[in-house]
Order: sequence, then C-alpha cells, then structure tokens
Amino acid sequence: MDLSTTFLGLKLKNPLVPSASPLMRKVDNIKRMEDAGASAVVLHSLFEEEIRHAFHELDHYLSYGAENFAEAAGFFPDLEQYNRGPEGYLDHVRRVKAAVSIPVIGSLNGVSTGGWVDYAKKIQDAGADALELNMYYVAADPSQTSVDVEQMYLDLVREIKANLRIPVAVKLGHHFSAFANMAQQLDQAGADALVLFNRFYQPDFDLESLEVVPDLNLSSSYELRLRLRWVAILHGRIKADLAVTGGIHTAEDVIKAVMAGANVAMTTSALLHHGTGHVQTVLSNLEHWMEEHEYESIKQMHGSMSQKSVAQPVAFERANYMRVLRTYEPKVA
Repeated sequence: MDLSTTFLGLKLKNPLVPSASPLMRKVDNIKRMEDAGASAVVLHSLFEEEIRHAFHELDHYLSYGAENFAEAAGFFPDLEQYNRGPEGYLDHVRRVKAAVSIPVIGSLNGVSTGGWVDYAKKIQDAGADALELNMYYVAADPSQTSVDVEQMYLDLVREIKANLRIPVAVKLGHHFSAFANMAQQLDQAGADALVLFNRFYQPDFDLESLEVVPDLNLSSSYELRLRLRWVAILHGRIKADLAVTGGIHTAEDVIKAVMAGANVAMTTSALLHHGTGHVQTVLSNLEHWMEEHEYESIKQMHGSMSQKSVAQPVAFERANYMRVLRTYEPKVA
C-alpha cells in the first residue's frame, strides 16, 4: 500500500505532518514523532515580535498583544524561555536537522517585511527544507481596507520568494471577502503551497479582575469542515499544493482532507491531547481503512471529492446552505 505524497516539492512517505506547537520546542519530541511515522514536521514559529525584540522594539507587544498571536495564545512565555530569541531558534533548526531524517519545515509568524527576509534566509541556511509563513493578522484599523490587507500579504510573499531557494508555504486565515481570488493571487505571487486555515484564537474576559485574558481551546474534528470546503473548491484551480490544518484528529479526518484535494493533513491539537504516539495510531487506522475500502495508494484518492470531481459541485456553494436548512428536522421533546 502506497501512502506516499508530495508537498512543497518534497517526497513524503505519508500525508500526516505534525505542525507548529509547543511540542516542537524539544528535539526529543520531534524524534518520537519521526519514530511514530510522521512524514515531516513544521517547527514552532519564530515570531516577528521576537525579531523586533532583538532590536529592542517589543515593549508594546509584550504589554498589550499576547492574546493576538496564534501559537502563543494561552501560553505566551517570556521570550528567553520560548525560543531564546532569533539565534536560539536558528540553533534549534540545526539541532533538529541533525537529529531526524524527515523534512523539517521552519515557521515565521507575522505580517510585515521588516527583518523577515533576513531571518527567512537564516532559517534556510540553518538547514530547513522549506519555510511556512504563518500570516496571523487582525485588521483592527478601521482606515485599513481589504485591498490594503491583501496587498500586504502579497508583497511579503513576493519578497520572501525572491530571496529564498527553498519552497515557501503560506498559512493564513479564511477571513477574506473573496477567498478564492486571494488564493489565486497568492499562487501567482509564488506561494508553493497554501495551508488552510490558521485558527484565530479569541481573547476572553475575566469578570473578577476585569481583564482581557488570552484563551486557548484545542480544535475538534468539527473544524475540519471549513477546510474541506475550501480545499475542495481550490483543488485543480491553482498550481500551489494544499494542506489542511485544524481539525485533523483521526484517520478519517486525514482521508477526507486528501479526498478534498489536500497533499498533506497537518495535526497539532490531537498530539497535544493524545501525545506524539497518536501519529502511529492515525497511520495504522489509515492503512486499515484503505485496505478495507480497496484503495492502493493516497494518489488514488487524492482530489476524488473535490468540487471538480463530485457529481454535484454546487454542494460546496449556496445550494448546500439551502438544502441543509430545508431538510433539517429538529428533535423536539
């Protein structure tokens, strides 16, 4: 049975890729993921704010912005305890590359060019096989238009691509008024892959202290549905590879992602909940399902449930919304 796939020009032994999380801070955790069968890993992010901190410009972010950062929400530590600054992150990339044989994807989290290009090249030089741009941005300025936001994303992707040899994936949220068009523009700007979708963590209110506090909730398989829709719509319409992140917990979740058109399925919350050994469980169940349903390869199922492949492609659009509302029967006691 052939579980292999390709992503970012890399030949992977299977489509299950552990993504950025606190687990990635320790080399031993990554080695255990490799032993359990992970085909690649995405390291935790080097934050734009950490690069700024290296130039003594982080005071505002440390005081007011901790609830805004995707992977930092709920556990944003002192920077010395997190990556030990940009140089500490680069050293971590080198140590991981020396310890494992699977591809290692570095991660930068931010939105402005600033020191990104320089550190993107340093991550490349440290040995990363690819780079993920984790573009987490809340457009809170009323004077900033959607065109401004989109242009900011596109400018960053073009500049990073112009300065790197390794492939670049773009991880972004779905909050664009015309997401299919934005995906096409990112594709044309040179993105080698799109990772759908970033989870925008929401702050909560502490009613006793009357403070706004960061809050982190792990994903569930339910969140996969939004990702399936957009991967299914984009498959075959853009050149860039597609990855699903958010909602990948089981073998069935991986299968759905691949059938929608994803090259890989990235998982974080499931490993935080079950431990690194969960990779082996998911892969074992994936093989069992494929054998039971007479699939010989991942390639055979790839994109088989995408919008261009199913009998009723309108199911991914407004028609499905109407059908759901009209056929739903509430259970009234």
